Amino acid sequence: MAPKKVRDDALKPPPLIGRFGTSLKIGIVGLPNVGKSTFFNVLTKSQAAAENFPFCTIDPNESRVPIPDERYDFLCQFHKPASKIPAFLHVVDIAGLVKGAHAGQGLGNAFLSHISACDGIFHMTRAFEDEDIIHVEGTVDPVRDMEIIHEELRLKDEEMIGPIIDKLEKTAIRGGDKKLKPEYDVMCKIKSWVVDEKKHVRYYHDWNDKEIEVLNKYLFLTSKPMIYLVNLSEKDYIRKKNKWLVKIKEWVDSHDPGALVIPFSGGLESQLQDKSEEERQKYCTEHKTQSALSKIIKAGYAVLQLEYFFTAGPDEVRAWTIRKGTKAPQAAGKIHTDFEKGFIMAEVMKFQDFKEEGSESAVKVSSQGARGDERNSSCKPCCYNLTITPINSMHPLTDSTNVIMVTHRDLRGPAGTSEERKHYENI
Repeated sequence: MAPKKVRDDALKPPPLIGRFGTSLKIGIVGLPNVGKSTFFNVLTKSQAAAENFPFCTIDPNESRVPIPDERYDFLCQFHKPASKIPAFLHVVDIAGLVKGAHAGQGLGNAFLSHISACDGIFHMTRAFEDEDIIHVEGTVDPVRDMEIIHEELRLKDEEMIGPIIDKLEKTAIRGGDKKLKPEYDVMCKIKSWVVDEKKHVRYYHDWNDKEIEVLNKYLFLTSKPMIYLVNLSEKDYIRKKNKWLVKIKEWVDSHDPGALVIPFSGGLESQLQDKSEEERQKYCTEHKTQSALSKIIKAGYAVLQLEYFFTAGPDEVRAWTIRKGTKAPQAAGKIHTDFEKGFIMAEVMKFQDFKEEGSESAVKVSSQGARGDERNSSCKPCCYNLTITPINSMHPLTDSTNVIMVTHRDLRGPAGTSEERKHYENI
């Protein structure tokens, strides 16, 4: 039985499907000659081959990109640390797919395996005309190109699902292995959705926990979160007009509801990279435009369900990557396992208050105050001063070894009620 279809006006956020970790990768996927390697080069400031012929890239190029964050810059300026370690997005440039890739066309099986090794997808499509740049389909049609990529990913999953169900049927149904019967039932539901309904796994937002366990076991290509990057000409990007943009947005809303579409210009980004900082600012001001790289990097990090917090001090300002929804003790455990074992509470203040007041002590005596954050709370977008009990002591640390943490999300929210503060003072 196929999963029930989800109404557009009742969309739920996508479930956490995929590898559970913090060293996750996002791959750049698309047809040949849509600008993937050029984009990879400007994103990572590297020099991967980018030529005007199909399959210029064969082996995947991989690099990591620092996450731009004004708060990280402020903390570095404030503390002037000896060591600076930002958060990073791991990006992989994957060779172009063509129609029939699932069946081995254009070294498709190898390239699809490279996608399988990634945890999210930058799906790049070309929306500019250029007679000097070959298009493997003969004409520029980004909607058609997106359909080709989507279908190749789905067909590869379809190819994978068949043998899995056959094996489970042999053991769970004919062999009577009751332990595998639930997995068999889930795989039949996945088959109905992917093979019969011809949908991607991620389109369905109502997978339950047991079903997600099975999905995480097999890591289907169509379960990977996707961001759509539309490569425009410099002229179209600056004037914010292109005949394909509306059609692309309509197609994405229809086929991948809730997915993000980001227009950018690989040509413009490449040109800006060759300029000095002063020249870039002058050019962007004159043309009333700006780079899209920062937005793309942050979106890629977020779609992997990653967040980060900072430890900050004169020795080091460092970003620590955590999975979305991580509780405060586990976040503290990223710094040191003893921090998690001895966790008592985290004192919370808003980053903006810390920036305006100039120190933790100044925030505490200001009208903004600080509040307690309990053990079972998720790591929230604030500054944290951890109170922890050392393993060999019954008393919490109260000296300068306490840690300031700042999560990467937009910093908003109440500073905490007097009742909350009183509650944590009594702990």
